[in-house]
Amino acid sequence: MFDFSLARPRWGLTLVALLWSASAWADGHALGSRQPMQVVQLSASGSLEVAQDLLTIGLSTTREGADAASVQGQLKQALDAALTEARRSAQPGAMDVRTGNLGLQPRYGRDGKINGWQGSAELVLEGKDIVRVSTAAGRINTLSISSVGFSLSRDKRLSVESEVQAQAIERFRARATEIAQAFGFTGYTLREVSVGSSDQTPMPRVALMSMQAKSAMAEAQVPVEAGKSTVVITVSGSVQLTR
Repeated sequence: MFDFSLARPRWGLTLVALLWSASAWADGHALGSRQPMQVVQLSASGSLEVAQDLLTIGLSTTREGADAASVQGQLKQALDAALTEARRSAQPGAMDVRTGNLGLQPRYGRDGKINGWQGSAELVLEGKDIVRVSTAAGRINTLSISSVGFSLSRDKRLSVESEVQAQAIERFRARATEIAQAFGFTGYTLREVSVGSSDQTPMPRVALMSMQAKSAMAEAQVPVEAGKSTVVITVSGSVQLTR
């Protein structure tokens, strides 16, 4: 026969434990929902202007015709010739060569029917050897220059980011100390922080060359001049003011 007198205390202990757990959770939830006091949000930035060291030149051509295969063949012929010329100067890091956009689309007449085809092909030269890249671009006469741009190489960016980051962090700390003292506190503790980077690079002015102009100046170096980029590191976060 089952003795209910032995079961009652166990049920009582379980009920007390459940009530205590619910009460503790409620108290913790209430505390967690309170807004933190004496917390300040702030940010600070560091920056450094550096010379751009990576040149990118885009060359392209367009073709039109009544037959898709014919247009595609003309694009392939122009691109193959450009690749052959560019590869003579290619060298990893100094000048890399890659194909860009290559597309073929139908051309429609007023009646909504296809009356021809048009397509484009692109070649991209990129590298740190400015003379090599610009000279190679000048030698290519089956494509015309469509874009010229300077930027920071990955290696150079990494070499300056550490310096700029240290600058931004020091400014963040100095500003946090200044704010704490201005409000009558002796110091602060860091609650959370985030670090972000960006570039401030002016858009280059590009003079596009026609096929006739490229043909006239074959073998000549494309005139280019590197600018500067400003590497910016921003440190944002919140601090708890302390007495």
